[in-house]
Amino acid sequence: MKRSEINAAIKWAKELLEENNIKLPPFGYWTMEDWKNRQPEIGTIKEVMLGWDITDYGMDKFEELGAVLFTLRNGSLEDSSVGTPYAEKLIILKDGQRLPNHYHASKTEDIINKGGGILAIKLYNSMPDGTVDLKSDVTVDMDGIRHTFAAGETVYIEPGNSITLRPHMYHLFWAKEGAGDLICGEVSSINDDNTDNYNAEDVSRFSKVEEDEEIIHPLCNEYNKVLGV
Repeated sequence: MKRSEINAAIKWAKELLEENNIKLPPFGYWTMEDWKNRQPEIGTIKEVMLGWDITDYGMDKFEELGAVLFTLRNGSLEDSSVGTPYAEKLIILKDGQRLPNHYHASKTEDIINKGGGILAIKLYNSMPDGTVDLKSDVTVDMDGIRHTFAAGETVYIEPGNSITLRPHMYHLFWAKEGAGDLICGEVSSINDDNTDNYNAEDVSRFSKVEEDEEIIHPLCNEYNKVLGV
């Protein structure tokens, strides 16, 4: 992605969050100068990768396949004294925009429709070899109630509702077309985006950035690189 695309996505997301009265923690608004001046304080933020996370999954079609994410809270799988014993994110999607079909090997997550549009999701079990099971029914909890769906059946999550995704459950979700831009919340066990994303598509979790303008806010996977440490 070009840095200009990332900056535009951040500006758009901040406006959408403001419209829905959702505030970020202070570091969500820090300038590059703030980040550099506060280097001695940001060890935990850097280690558990809090902050902005914009990705097109390496496919260069962000409006179709991509997301703006912001990690609010997270912990370390290696050191329980760092961060929190759980994770929380915002996932912000343009109307019709989707994430790739993927599962996590260790993370259990609740995906909550926080407002805006309608969350659409397709679910699949995984085969013993880790590939997508296109045949068997999927049983999933939604706000404490157990449901069973056919593999690949589209499930809609209305504002205020949620779905619980357990390890090895493939999920492909998007902002339902025509229903508007969407703000999702994710509350989960500790999140490790470097090791715990298994994709059914040939994508990469983080984008390679082409620098064509100044950085507004650094991304969570580039702190060391752009802060010069």
